[in-house]
Amino acid sequence: MNKVDLVRSAVDRLELSRKDAVALIDGVFDDIQAAVVAGEPVKIPGFGQFKVRDRAARMARNPATGEQVKVPAKRVFKFLPAKALKEAVMSKRGSRAGAARKKIGSKAAARKATPTGRKTNSRKKR
Repeated sequence: MNKVDLVRSAVDRLELSRKDAVALIDGVFDDIQAAVVAGEPVKIPGFGQFKVRDRAARMARNPATGEQVKVPAKRVFKFLPAKALKEAVMSKRGSRAGAARKKIGSKAAARKATPTGRKTNSRKKR
């Protein structure tokens, strides 16, 4: 879903003109952005919470060289979903994940049942 879809939904649900729906959607996003930039959390019951957190400076390690690197302090944007949103997403995903597991399991069983014709990786003793 994108902004055009949101505008179209607002037009259908609220019977607004397209111009008014665009103004409504833009206004909501502007208000959320202004509050979060000011450091205030935006709480929408049943949906979630938008907020900014401050991360302290820390020392990290470059995995390629092992060298220690200083990571500067920064502000990060966070979205914390409400319990109702989490449950709705997980219940929808659960039905798909179960079906995907069954398909994967049957493919794995089929591969085991049929010979692959590959050479084994065992070494000959000398």
